[in-house]
Formats: sequence, C-alpha cells, structure tokens
Amino acid sequence: MITSHFLVTDQVAIVTGAGRGIGRATALALAEAGADLVISARSPEELDQVRLAVEECGRRAVVVPADLSDLDQIPQLVGAAKSEFGRCDIVVNNVGGSFPRPLLETSAAMFEKAFHFNVTTALELSKAAIPLMLEGDGGSIVNISSVIGRLTDRGFAAYGTAKAAMSHLTRLMATECAPRIRVNAIGVGSTATSALEMVLTNDELRTSMEANTPLRRLGEPLDIALGVLYLCSPAGSYITGKILEIDGGLNQPNLLLGLPDL
Repeated sequence: MITSHFLVTDQVAIVTGAGRGIGRATALALAEAGADLVISARSPEELDQVRLAVEECGRRAVVVPADLSDLDQIPQLVGAAKSEFGRCDIVVNNVGGSFPRPLLETSAAMFEKAFHFNVTTALELSKAAIPLMLEGDGGSIVNISSVIGRLTDRGFAAYGTAKAAMSHLTRLMATECAPRIRVNAIGVGSTATSALEMVLTNDELRTSMEANTPLRRLGEPLDIALGVLYLCSPAGSYITGKILEIDGGLNQPNLLLGLPDL
C-alpha cells in the first residue's frame, strides 16, 4: 500500500523541544507511524504527558529533561537512545527561538545567544547522533528552521540570521552526510504555538495575520509534524539538503511589528 511508505516502524527518533507545540506534535506523529522516541525539553511535567500519549500509540518514549543551550547536556540524549534502544535513526532539531528586537537594541550577546540556541545546538546534537546512526542503516535529520530565514522584517536581525544559518547548515550537512544520512529542514511559517500566544489571544491580531497569509489561516503543529514525517520516512528517501517550506504560502511577513524608521 502507498501509505506504507510513510511508516517508520521500529525506528528510534530523538526529538528536542518535545514538550509542546511542534515538538510534541512531531513526537506523536512519529509514534503513530511506528517509532520509539527519546524526547527532550526543559519541563519534565510536559514531557511526561507526551510520554503517556506516545504509549497510547503503542510505542515507547524515554524522557530526558534538558536545557540544550548547555551543550554538555546534549550527549545524554544520544546516550539514552543507545542504552534504551540500541540505535538512532531520526533526529529532529526542533529546539530554538528568540524574541524580536530592534536592530540597534540587539546586543552582541543577544545575537550570539540566538545563534547558539538555534544553530549550535542543532549542529552539536547532530554530531553526537551521527556515529550511532551510522552503526545502523543511517537515517534522517530534520532541522526546524523558519520562514524568517528567507524573508525580511524589522526586529529579526538575530532570529532571522540564525534561522538562515540553520537552513544553510542543513545544505552543508547534507553534502557531508550523504549517502547514508539525509539532512533536510522545514521553513516554518506562522504556527499556532505558545510562541504566538500574544496573537492567539488577540482576535484583531490573529485576523490580520490570517488575512495576510495566502491560505488565510495560521499553521497548526500537525502541519509541521506531517512534513517531518514525510522527510524522515521512506516517502522522502530521495530528498536531502532541501528546505521544505510549510508556511501557508508566505512571500512577505504577515504581522509587521511596526518598528519606526531609524
């Protein structure tokens, strides 16, 4: 059956930022498609809820609470995959984020923090996982990037630059990891997660964003999770080094911050 190409039966996936939003939806999508998981985030309570949901899918999830901005905590995720499952087939680098800030108020420390949290963590987790992936059949790495990595808007010098770097890191990693490990990214558009809480609780702002999105709605975490599943599954086996844009058709920002001219 054609749907069998979207299964990842008995594979093992590491998913970061898995306590809520896109990470949670991704963990559950992979579990429903047959994977066992190592899930990580800062909140043990949120991870425990995800673990229970994974178990309801008939799969296992190992919880590893961690703040991955501390690079010393990264090896424990790969260690859990090895000790609990003996393999790793999929890595989803979902952790990241940064608040908008006007250019002249973006300090060097803020800029470097955004780069570290969004890009360096993905690089280091991938490097830690690749040797274990190569002990098996190889696998797939998916980096969660953003539409602001290719669009321009005021206030996003740090975050937008970091996500642009993540997108190109994806292309560079794909070249080095081929042919046994595929590396792709998703360029995420405005998605209804806690990061957009200000918008989701303001009907006027939400209506404006939806009106300025070609598909006239915000994304849902499941929209992104399905893209991850596609890239990780046999259905995406001829894809590497690409950025899959799941953004509602955006070609310009859909919520201007209204920052004044300098």
